[in-house]
Amino acid sequence: MTFNAIGWQAGAMSLLGGYLLGSIPFGFIFTWLAGAGDVRSIGSGATGATNVLRTGRYGAAIATLIFDAGKGAAAVLIARHLWGDSAASIAVFGALLGHLFPVWLGFKGGKGVATSLGILLTLCWPVALLSLATWFVVAAITRISSLSALAAAVAAPLYMFLFGPKVFVIVTAIIAVLVLVMHRENIRRLIAGTEPRIGAKTPAA
Repeated sequence: MTFNAIGWQAGAMSLLGGYLLGSIPFGFIFTWLAGAGDVRSIGSGATGATNVLRTGRYGAAIATLIFDAGKGAAAVLIARHLWGDSAASIAVFGALLGHLFPVWLGFKGGKGVATSLGILLTLCWPVALLSLATWFVVAAITRISSLSALAAAVAAPLYMFLFGPKVFVIVTAIIAVLVLVMHRENIRRLIAGTEPRIGAKTPAA
């Protein structure tokens, strides 16, 4: 896979288009449609699938997971189709930043796990599946969603280096760093031994 040179217009459109797609707050929308209120008032206050799951609306959580992954994939696929792989790499960060900091919700969104999975599926699907497998293995052992996400994020650049196109290693590493930063509170609770396990009730944020 090779990168092509693109103009600043294509780069800007890839970034903006990726951001607008990524900023669609599916967790907020599906939780509201399920009658569970504002997901930002529950648990961590994030709009991702893990926090939606804490509402007890399993259908809304599954829908959030699918659509959050889908918007990341869509942003990359559209930019790649229009302008090539260089634009796709720019759209990666637009979509992820849109999900993390959506303009519609005061720049407070999710933590990037599902959107990153969708992005990885478009960059190199074997790497995405290996990362997903890592999440499931760690979750099965620890029953801690955040630790599973952190392990998958850290492993993804290594998987990309070993099994994927080398040009995407740095992109995947930057994604991992963003996911780690967004989980900084989870990391503090993991160190303190207070991070809730999957299925546990958490107080409102």
